[in-house]
Amino acid sequence: MLPSTSVNSLVQGNGVLNSRDAARHTAGAKRYKYLRRLFRFRQMDFEFAAWQMLYLFTSPQRVYRNFHYRKQTKDQWARDDPAFLVLLSIWLCVSTIGFGFVLDMGFFETIKLLLWVVFIDCVGVGLLISTLMWFISNKYLVKRQSRDYDVEWGYAFDVHLNAFYPLLVILHFIQLFFINHVILTDTFIGYLVGNTLWLVAVGYYIYVTFLGYSALPFLKNTVILLYPFAPLILLYGLSLALGWNFTHTLCSFYKYRVK
Repeated sequence: MLPSTSVNSLVQGNGVLNSRDAARHTAGAKRYKYLRRLFRFRQMDFEFAAWQMLYLFTSPQRVYRNFHYRKQTKDQWARDDPAFLVLLSIWLCVSTIGFGFVLDMGFFETIKLLLWVVFIDCVGVGLLISTLMWFISNKYLVKRQSRDYDVEWGYAFDVHLNAFYPLLVILHFIQLFFINHVILTDTFIGYLVGNTLWLVAVGYYIYVTFLGYSALPFLKNTVILLYPFAPLILLYGLSLALGWNFTHTLCSFYKYRVK
């Protein structure tokens, strides 16, 4: 994963790129190192990854302060340890199985739902959002005097994972305890509780994403990443007025997927 390192910092006094530094900073080398560690669980720091997951709920700014520390010590913003991704995958699998159980799905239906959620909702949508944010931030948010810096794609993907985790826990875990007896009861209280959980979950995603990009000192106008809060709140109000239950729509979509 390529760190957002100044191009000039890798150039020697004679204007030639130091071969060792160039190799060490290539995206391919970073990607290879990350993927190699993905299969070496003993080298992963799961305790630190769990700490990050906790603070993404209570104090996400502290998580991004650690990204600053990594930049200072390892000269890269993106994670070099896949432990967070592994724990997130476990959370995703367990919560999706729980969703299948709550919706009274059979074994094969639950497995099919799991494959959909992991490879389409998490990986596919995650790659799309990360690439879009990587393009937008490098195209429009980099300060003019900081053109030697860029947002690496790996960091954009890390920001997405950070923002996705609270959303996952709220919608795929906490919500499970209320679905059958509260949310899907076709009452005002039902869609009030369900839609409020959606509001909090998506709001977390927007806010944690904003914190991720505002943590990069060479970006400008990152406050625009908070603008989606306006249509989100408007949609929330309309859903309550119209009796539109977001969770009911999600459950119907999940059942349609596994037919």
